[in-house]
Amino acid sequence: MVLNFYMTKHNQYSHLTAKERETLSFPAKLLLSKSLLIGDVLDFGCGFGKDVELLKSKGICIEGYDKHYFPNYPTKTFDTIICFYVLNVLMQEEQANVLMMISQLLKPTGKAYFAVRRDLLYEGFRTHKIHQKPTYQCNVKLGYKSIFENASCEIYVYKHYNQHYRAENIDCPFCNPEPERKLILESATAYAMFDKFPVSKGHALIISKKHCPDYFELTFKEQSACWFMLNKVREIIKTEFNPDGFNVGININESAGQTIPHVHIHLVPRYRGDVKEPRGGIRGLIPDKRSY
Repeated sequence: MVLNFYMTKHNQYSHLTAKERETLSFPAKLLLSKSLLIGDVLDFGCGFGKDVELLKSKGICIEGYDKHYFPNYPTKTFDTIICFYVLNVLMQEEQANVLMMISQLLKPTGKAYFAVRRDLLYEGFRTHKIHQKPTYQCNVKLGYKSIFENASCEIYVYKHYNQHYRAENIDCPFCNPEPERKLILESATAYAMFDKFPVSKGHALIISKKHCPDYFELTFKEQSACWFMLNKVREIIKTEFNPDGFNVGININESAGQTIPHVHIHLVPRYRGDVKEPRGGIRGLIPDKRSY
């Protein structure tokens, strides 16, 4: 199930930065020359769709999505996703949404390419010269591998978190999740997947990418990223499994039941009748204190 997230409304004119072109964009030319546009391709945030049109004429199996100009949200996953100069005109929450949406649309072994501008001298809102509307722009640095950079742009390649091997913390199943596991969503600082031993249908984990055992040792930004993702995962589970309720919990330290010393939040769907007496919820962690 693919879920379309809505952008924040206070940056409502970001689409006005799209430009009319007659030729392929520089990032498209570069990726095409390196034969990196493989299989089914999606241009996410394609603007007026010129790259889609020209790449299609060159035999690339590509479609485009743009919230404003090509609003039919994709209903399948893709081998390759390109996202050119989109993140530069989005605010932080909007950027996180785009990263999560692309992670959901990308096949398990697929790759996404993000092009961001490197020639911005001014960050923030400004009045667009032509449209006379407030448009936003910012510099963007991503924690992905950079495959190209010059004075004008930088191109990053992204693969799902569980498609990378990490030499550090090799015994941590959350630092090196199994490649065959399906990720629900991923952002720059967190990812989500279904629990390997679920207590209910749709039981999901929201996991910080930072190897840290104690939730309270995460920065506020890292904590916020986890909760932001939890809200999105909840939308997906609600649509796919239609539960009657949820339990949300974090285990911190062995005395609280933590078995993997890496921060993760449990999102547990609940269904009417799944236990004889659900009253008390989280209080049932200590059975004698369930009823009060």
